[in-house]
Amino acid sequence: MTVEMVGHREFGRAVAGRARGTAVQPPVSMIERMTVILDAFDADTPTATLLGLTEHTGLPRSTVYRILDQMVRLRWLAHAPGGYRLGLRAFEIGALAADHNEIREVVSPLLQDLCQRTGMAGHLAVLDGREAFFLDKAGGRQAAAIPTRLGGRLPAHSTAVGKAMLATLESSIVDAHLRERLPQLTARTIGERGELHRELNRVRRQGGVAVDAEESVGGLSCVAVPLRGRGAAIAALSLSGHVGPERPALDTARLARMLAETAQEAGRGLFPRHARLR
Repeated sequence: MTVEMVGHREFGRAVAGRARGTAVQPPVSMIERMTVILDAFDADTPTATLLGLTEHTGLPRSTVYRILDQMVRLRWLAHAPGGYRLGLRAFEIGALAADHNEIREVVSPLLQDLCQRTGMAGHLAVLDGREAFFLDKAGGRQAAAIPTRLGGRLPAHSTAVGKAMLATLESSIVDAHLRERLPQLTARTIGERGELHRELNRVRRQGGVAVDAEESVGGLSCVAVPLRGRGAAIAALSLSGHVGPERPALDTARLARMLAETAQEAGRGLFPRHARLR
């Protein structure tokens, strides 16, 4: 699976020519600098280090670090194990190009089927910095009663899908994502970073199963599992339903098993080289 950034490739190749002894001036304008940094990522280089990007641009390390920090805050880039990866801003600017996204194409039919079998609303989300970004929502009338939308986003720490994905990351990367105060959406939302780390450890012990017990929307509970190959999750799947005094509690164990089976099937389509997900 690849995400291609269409940019000023010729300029990037010219900068790279420095390694071959060609005298090339480093990029001067901020647009040129950002473009050369984005051009460092491709199918063979999904992540890049600060050192690698410094060598690629020919700029001082401190300058590259400041630009990278801004690009992360603006969601052009995101922190990743070993460095940086492309963020979701290009995806979002492309008028919700999720219709053409490989993850959605593979997972959406499976999510629709799962929602029909359970009578619940389903979500497919990816992690974008400190937020869960919704690639898909399924479930017909059940989904219509839930205040989320395709292309919408919620704080990752308050959602089951977000916690399922955060739990696949190293603690230091979680802290990098959540440097600012954790927003409180309901009285049940996790508000302290230490409490969140304890919750993520519980998710890891439970095999990746995460639960949102009215933490993002009052009266709504969700169960989620990560969709992952080798390494951090690329997405997460969830089933959501209304809870309350007159409604039965969600059968978390049953829903988790069904979600895990769906994630396994999706993984066989997305990761054909290793049919079994971790």
